[in-house]
Amino acid sequence: MAQGNGPLRIEITEGVIEPLPFALPVFEAENAEAGALSAQISQVIAADLSGTGLFRQISPDAFISTVSSFAAPVQYADWKAINAQALITGAASVQGNQLNVKFRLYDVFSGAELGSGLQFSGTPDGWRRIAHKVADAVYSRITGEGGYFDSRVVYVAETGPKDARQKRLAVMDYDGANVQYLTGNDDIVLAPRFSPDGRRVLYTSYETGFPRIYVLDIASVQRRSLESQEGTMSFAPRFAPDGDRIVFSLSQGGNTDIYAMSLAGGQAVRLTSSPSIETAPSFSPDGSQIVFESDRSGSQQLYIMPATGGEARRISFGPGRYGTPVWSPRGDLVAFTKQNSGRFHIGVMRTDGSEERLLTASFLDEGPTWAPNGRVIMFTRETQGASGRSSLYSVDITGRNLRPVNTPEGGSDPSWSPLQE
Repeated sequence: MAQGNGPLRIEITEGVIEPLPFALPVFEAENAEAGALSAQISQVIAADLSGTGLFRQISPDAFISTVSSFAAPVQYADWKAINAQALITGAASVQGNQLNVKFRLYDVFSGAELGSGLQFSGTPDGWRRIAHKVADAVYSRITGEGGYFDSRVVYVAETGPKDARQKRLAVMDYDGANVQYLTGNDDIVLAPRFSPDGRRVLYTSYETGFPRIYVLDIASVQRRSLESQEGTMSFAPRFAPDGDRIVFSLSQGGNTDIYAMSLAGGQAVRLTSSPSIETAPSFSPDGSQIVFESDRSGSQQLYIMPATGGEARRISFGPGRYGTPVWSPRGDLVAFTKQNSGRFHIGVMRTDGSEERLLTASFLDEGPTWAPNGRVIMFTRETQGASGRSSLYSVDITGRNLRPVNTPEGGSDPSWSPLQE
């Protein structure tokens, strides 16, 4: 973490342990209509930043000076005295059905503004999104990396006892707010996956008695099933980076292989032809390669092949079994589920299989998904026993900052959207 005389910047490495202290006075309400919203926006920004584990909010009780107006000069000595390294000031106003929020970020120790002030606009109902956008901008300026707060997660909402669990698709803000249900709970649904534009979701449903793949439009909640051959089972779908094609597993005559097809229609193209089980395919960000799991070597391991099929190379060589690989949006890492010695782990490795790092360990951790900036992973954790419950958790790729994600009921199978537009 660069501090002191240099510019304010967190270098995110495994060595970062001491969070950067920041002060965030409640944003000024520039008119009466913005009164309650300015306080709520300030709380969400603070929660976003603190939730990363990289920032620590200084209690307002410690403030020596207040920020009376957005235009007022900053009393740097007062903020330095309470060891604030970053100061975030802002203001909100509501004009009709438009909410305007502006903010500034200051480097307290160098006594200068970090970047220039920004303003975001939207409807008053969309105040949380605006707060996330402010937090993303602050996070990016201090870390030099893309943000991830203005994003959503689609997942399987779970209710009821373990032996009669009801499952339906739900979508929420990354922090668990604004939950919206996309399907009823009459049929088992699995493995929802966001499209690259964040507008559609692929998932698997058992409503016909066999697993079939559906594509659902989030805004209209309209859906359609993808063509499948009689006597086959299709599952584990995922979008290609172009959003026009998908890759999935198809089981036929006791054999499971990976196929690709266009969402516009057309024949499914077989990419693997092995007598083993090949599933859980995931594209590289440039669309040129696919990572998947296979038991072709005798146990469940990870392989990478060209996106058009062809020879695959194994990348997992540690003890235990590996599954559910997902390529990082940065392209540098693959996240996975690992089972070894009766424990489950979420881990990451380089795309050549080197530098394997296990981030979690528990009775059952599985199904990782990447934040849009490639810094954080969300996954499912299930507790033991007849009353065991599935919940969503997140963890930094350094293995720090393991946190539960608040959902109204149990949750599993998360898929993180890209940043919203």
